[in-house]
Amino acid sequence: MGDKENLINNIKSLLNTQKLGVLATQGKVYPYCTLISYCPISDLKTILFATMRESRKYRNLIESSSISLLIDSRMNQINDFKDAEALTVLGIANEIDDHDYENNLKTFLKRHPYLEEFVTSPNCALIKITVKKYILVNNFQNVLEYNVL
Repeated sequence: MGDKENLINNIKSLLNTQKLGVLATQGKVYPYCTLISYCPISDLKTILFATMRESRKYRNLIESSSISLLIDSRMNQINDFKDAEALTVLGIANEIDDHDYENNLKTFLKRHPYLEEFVTSPNCALIKITVKKYILVNNFQNVLEYNVL
């Protein structure tokens, strides 16, 4: 298997085994980080998440759609320094329109059925991240990049 295939498999594995990530949006003065549940789409080009429209992250996304999402495998153990992987996702986030909403909602709820009440609330927005690049760090300092588009 080639290096690119290994990288893609590592990215998919991390995306599929973890359920939470740290989303960074751009606030008026500082970046703003929040913990989110996410749902990767198998083509690696799209990641879904949900947020309330009254939230700071939603307001930040309206102002600037550029985001960064950190997903990692740490267990808060000493071994994390050599074993943990961290995946940075760089992309553009926009609310899903009515045309794509139902299919994306089903996909999101298949991964996170316990969030149904939250996600189907009238004030909740389903957000689509269009991924531009993945940056995977493993073995403490090994940095690998994968450009999606």
